[in-house]
Amino acid sequence: MANPDAVGQNTQDSFGNYRIANNMMPVSLATTGNAVVALPILRGGTGGTTEYILRRITVANLTNSAGGTAPNAATANISIGTTNDGANLVANAQVLTNLTGATGFADLTLNATSNSSLYTANALFVNVNTSVANAQVFIAVYGDVVTF
Repeated sequence: MANPDAVGQNTQDSFGNYRIANNMMPVSLATTGNAVVALPILRGGTGGTTEYILRRITVANLTNSAGGTAPNAATANISIGTTNDGANLVANAQVLTNLTGATGFADLTLNATSNSSLYTANALFVNVNTSVANAQVFIAVYGDVVTF
């Protein structure tokens, strides 16, 4: 019989498709700009030496920053990169067509480079290319940790 503590003794590099980054506060889609929020990899504990593979980026939990019903954010357009200047993208600019209400979500399409490269960046940066008033979301990044 397996030891029930065996999972607790493993680290992220022992599992596949682990949530390696997420924002603790909602990301505002109300204003365009580069690096509107940073998504620290492993909560900033990489030291620039951790290698990871990106598998999925999910945008969900649409809410209204002014209160009330979640706005329709289907026209919002975002991209995500490894630098804060709007470049070095891992997910090119994409319209969030599924975010029409609080229960919608969107899995961003990773670009070709992301599907074949290991990354060591300490954070990913969200760029808002087309804004939607009062819209805010949570973003989660999933991947495989190769080395710490």
